Order: sequence, then C-alpha cells, then structure tokens
Amino acid sequence: MGYSGEKLQEEKVFKDPVHRYIHVRDRVIWDLIGTKEFQRLRRIKQLGTTYLTFHGAEHSRLSHSLGVYEIVRRIVDDVFEGRPEWKPEERLLSLCAALLHDLGHGPFSHSFEKVFDLDHEQFTQQIIVGDTEVNKILLRVGRDFPKKVAEVIAKTYKGKLVVSLISSQIDADRMDYLQRDAYFTGVSYGHFDMERLLRVMRPREEHAVIKQSGMHAVEDYIMSRYQMYWQVYFHPVTRSAEVILTKILHRAKHLYESGYEFAQEPHHFYSLFKGEVTLMDYLKMDESVMLYYFEAWEEENDAILKDLCTRFVNRKLFKYVEFHPSNSQMNRLMELRTLFKKAGIDPDYYLVVDSSSDLPYDFYRPGEEEERLPIHLLKNNGEIRELSRESEIVDAISGKRRTDHKLYYPADLLRDESTKKNIKKQIRKLLELSD
Repeated sequence: MGYSGEKLQEEKVFKDPVHRYIHVRDRVIWDLIGTKEFQRLRRIKQLGTTYLTFHGAEHSRLSHSLGVYEIVRRIVDDVFEGRPEWKPEERLLSLCAALLHDLGHGPFSHSFEKVFDLDHEQFTQQIIVGDTEVNKILLRVGRDFPKKVAEVIAKTYKGKLVVSLISSQIDADRMDYLQRDAYFTGVSYGHFDMERLLRVMRPREEHAVIKQSGMHAVEDYIMSRYQMYWQVYFHPVTRSAEVILTKILHRAKHLYESGYEFAQEPHHFYSLFKGEVTLMDYLKMDESVMLYYFEAWEEENDAILKDLCTRFVNRKLFKYVEFHPSNSQMNRLMELRTLFKKAGIDPDYYLVVDSSSDLPYDFYRPGEEEERLPIHLLKNNGEIRELSRESEIVDAISGKRRTDHKLYYPADLLRDESTKKNIKKQIRKLLELSD
C-alpha cells in the first residue's frame, strides 16, 4: 500500500469548537500538520484586523485549515464513498488540498497583499512544489503528487469535482469560515445547517450537486454568507484598522525608498520593499513579526509612521462618514484634501476613501470576465437545474452587487484646536461633524 495509504495506529483527534472533533487517520495528513510551514499558520489570524472590532476574533488560519480538511474528509468518506461518480483514488489529493489551501497567506493577508502586490495562492503553490518540509512529504506520496495538489489550489487540475470541493460557491472553505468566524466574533449570522447540506450533497463529474430537498438549506447558507460579509467582514471599524495598517506599510516603504534611516531597521521588510521576495523571506513574515515592528516604530523619528503605528497598536482608529463617489462628493473630497494640507495633516495618509463590494451569488454568463460556477440542484426526476432558477430567494439577489464607500479621517486631530483652528473648523463643517 505504501506511504499514501498508511494509517496511524490510533486515530488522532483535535477538539474543535465548530466541528466538535477533527479526525486524522492518514499518516500523510498527520505529517503535513507537523510541518513548520503549516504550523506558521498559528501566527496568522484568520480575520486579520477584525479582532480590533470583535475582541474574540483571535482564531488562526491553522484552525480554519483544519476545519476545511475535516469538512472535505466527511464529504469524501461519508457522503461520496461508494458512489460511481466519485474516484476514490482522488481522496488523498482532496484531503491534502483542503488542508493546505491557505498555506501561503501572509500576515494581515489582504492588506499585506495589496501594498506589496502579492498573491497568497501563488505562494501556496510555491510552498507545495518548492524546497519545503511540506513538499518533501508530498513527494513521498508520488513524484507528481505535489504538482497535482498545487493544480487543485490553482483551479487547473483536470478533476473539476476535486477543485469544487475547496473552491466554488458552496465549498468546504466557505462552510468552515462562515461558521468559525461567526463563533469567534459572537454573531449569529454565519450559522446554517451544514449537516443537512452534507447529507444532500451528491458527486457529479465536474461538481457536487445538492438534492432538491436541500434547497432551503442552501438558501440559508447563501443568506448567512451575505449577512456575514456586511455585518462582520466589511464592518467599518475593521476597515478603519485596515486603512491604518495599509498606510503604515505604504509609509514604511516610502521612507525606505527615500533613503530614510530607521531607528529600528526593517530587515524583514527589505525584500518586500525591493519587490524581490523569495519564498524563504515570505515564510519568515507572520503577524508577531509585523507587530514587533509596529511597536518599535512607535519610537521612530518620522511623525507619520510613529503616529500611525501608535494608532494601530493602541486601537486609536480613524472615524468615518458615508461617501458616495458622485461629482459633488469628489469635489468635496478635493476641497478637504486642500484644507488638510493647510492644516498640516497629510491627506495621503489621513484622508482615505475605502470601498467594499460583494456579490452574494451569481452564475456564469457568457462574455463575462470571471467565471462563477453556479450551485446546481438535483431534481427528483434526475434533471439538474441552476439554483436561482428554482429558488425565488436566491433569484432575488443573484447578480446583484452591493457596494459601500466610506471616508476615513482622524477625528482627534481635527478637534485639536491648538493649531490651525479656523481651517480645522472648515474641515469639520465639510465632514458635517458637530463641534
């Protein structure tokens, strides 16, 4: 049977607040969990800056990755096993891809990626096929096995059913993070009947389908996702923290490029600033490293970097007002930028428009840029129908993108009238702030 089929003498379990227990019987999975690349995910929060809004949101990418693995394990072992459309030889591939799907996330991932123009999925693939502990374990399964796992992550693997388990509109990734994030933030929005969804899921050649009797469970899942995005993921306070985090990284990069001499040299950031990030450089970055620098930079001589780091570390966040990018609002923004400069407040760092946008459900329409694989229902007569054709609830939100814009600013600086009193009063009037 070899390494790929080797089982542990005794099943290992992880106690989990969402799934109760996570079960590991495969030697390959157990060995992958023990690698330094996987353990690094303990030092990266699943929800980035959300802990500054919901204090319980301290859970890690590692706990989420274990959860996604457990859902896929239940699907392939309990639901798909023995069904003719399922290829049992793809079981281990599915489990490994589920476990490793987030391996390349960086600290405060999405802000980090935007500033340094990085892609965590590309780094996930590099870790899987590169000179790493993870790669050495996968190679023991087969010479081409790391490549197959990387292809699943990249969505290029020929077995589309395997890809859909971790990357579709109803996949194990979303099923875990909605429930896990709801649990740790303390909200009720992200809960749905996953047990029911798994019971009515069936394999097909290119994707999983849901039996028609489970349509209401799918509707519940989609509405849970919609509510979580607007109540948690796009929370304006979380976005304020992300704005400041992004501006810290932009400022540090700008200072480096300007030849500034840091009191605390940002050694871990040099390759990022230069755009020459190696895999080893990337793997050395986690949130404990980044927060170390932010605390050190509270003592920097550069006033902007010092202030932004102090705000982030001590949760002195920007306030916000609604902002609609109309001509009149854009004119007001330009006027505000001018007044900020006159007040001695750099608008590039202290006056920021941030936008959030979500499409709760959609399906592929010919000619569109991005293919969104639909959710399919299996009717009692064997016919397969796209979800929004059967569900009035889903049809009502299908293809409807919701976008929200906020304008962020430092209220404390604008209320400090020790300098530029009249100009700050004009700014407050434009922002419609009460004195």
